[in-house]
Amino acid sequence: MRLRIDIAGQAFVVEMKDTATAKAILAKTPFASTAQTWGDEVYFSTPVSAKREPDAKQVVEAGTVCFWCEGDSIALPFGRTPISTDERPKLANPCNILGKIDDFKSLKKVKTGDKITVSAA
Repeated sequence: MRLRIDIAGQAFVVEMKDTATAKAILAKTPFASTAQTWGDEVYFSTPVSAKREPDAKQVVEAGTVCFWCEGDSIALPFGRTPISTDERPKLANPCNILGKIDDFKSLKKVKTGDKITVSAA
């Protein structure tokens, strides 16, 4: 399962885990959203609501693609957030892990308000 996220002329392909949340997101593609930023994290709303899964994490590695249940949003952390206690991203709450993107460094170029399209890849 793969998800494609297009932001500001950049395409990110996510190798999705086989989880209920990942399947729910893929089932709602394609959809559009708007980028928000929080430290070195890009996040955006989705048409999906999900419950926290047993393996949800708050501290993740850069490039981990997460689903923030409290905000019905996909989070793309690529570095420190305002609440990080080390170099790893620390999310606002524990989030469901959707997958990973390898080339996450260019997320630094994304600005709040950038248009996003999400589709199956």
